[in-house]
Amino acid sequence: MKRFICAAAVGLFLASAPARADTEWRAPSAAEQALDAAAFNGVNPAITDSLPDVQSVVVVLRGRVVHEFYRDGTPDKLRDAQSVAKSALTSLVGIAIGQGRIASLDQPVVDLVPEWAALNGDPRAAAIKVRHLVTMTAGFEVNDPTGTASAGRPAEAWARPLRTAPGEKFAYDNALIPMVVAVLEKAAGMPLADYARQEIVGPLGLQEPSYQRGFHMRTADMARLGQLYLQKGAWAGKPLIPEAYALAATRPQNNGGPPVSMPYGYMWWIVPSNAARPTFMASGYGGQLVWVYPPLEMVVAITSTVSQDSQRRGQAIQLLRGKLFPAAQQRAASAP
Repeated sequence: MKRFICAAAVGLFLASAPARADTEWRAPSAAEQALDAAAFNGVNPAITDSLPDVQSVVVVLRGRVVHEFYRDGTPDKLRDAQSVAKSALTSLVGIAIGQGRIASLDQPVVDLVPEWAALNGDPRAAAIKVRHLVTMTAGFEVNDPTGTASAGRPAEAWARPLRTAPGEKFAYDNALIPMVVAVLEKAAGMPLADYARQEIVGPLGLQEPSYQRGFHMRTADMARLGQLYLQKGAWAGKPLIPEAYALAATRPQNNGGPPVSMPYGYMWWIVPSNAARPTFMASGYGGQLVWVYPPLEMVVAITSTVSQDSQRRGQAIQLLRGKLFPAAQQRAASAP
């Protein structure tokens, strides 16, 4: 839930607008549209009147958009996604592993970026693996309980003192993001934007985002990211992320901690549950959210005003619990 996204990480989605022939949501029938409207009746007026921080909402059930809200009336507007970008970035790590560009999550980082080996004199730094980056357990000194610190440059971040041994403790660390970018660029042998263009942006049919003053993308594209992981890494019937990676990314890998204080997967937060496949979410500062609930095949993307006040009020979560989830349950129980 950081407020700063490094330029390299933001480049994750740089691409021309791709063809969208096989990447749109399933079209609804007239009967489905009527049932959607009935289930979500009153939701948008409640948002407008009582939840002023919430700016946009997309709800997807069983691969189909069933409800949308745009306070400004512009569904194609690029909105500030904040740390939702982290949950997108981990997708490329999984893809690189599937392609053999990264040997495994247990490959040492200095194997991929050998020039970093001389930057940190702590012998424990050599034991930091790719796994530790994507699970936020690298062990570096982090003094940022709010998760809003600047990411900085990767080499400088690597040179920081280590507080704990790698893998020992979770610490939300924005500086790990440019490290992941550097690792991916070494592994792929190309700029991150080029790699993302061929592996994520085109296949998912994302609209080109904006990188001015942070990372901005469409709310519908945030929902696409959640749908990709709901579908275990597949899109339009084709595997994009290895299924084993997509499943592990959205299951607890450690107990997590601030700023969300939930278990953590591979750059996804996991809602505590005894379910075989738990609920998981991408979360960004101020109320940016991608929430995935597998039992209903449900994905919710929400954007909010980015401010300390909106972060404190938590209106995105209020909306999810108070209006959207009951409406989705009602819709899922109806036919067709």
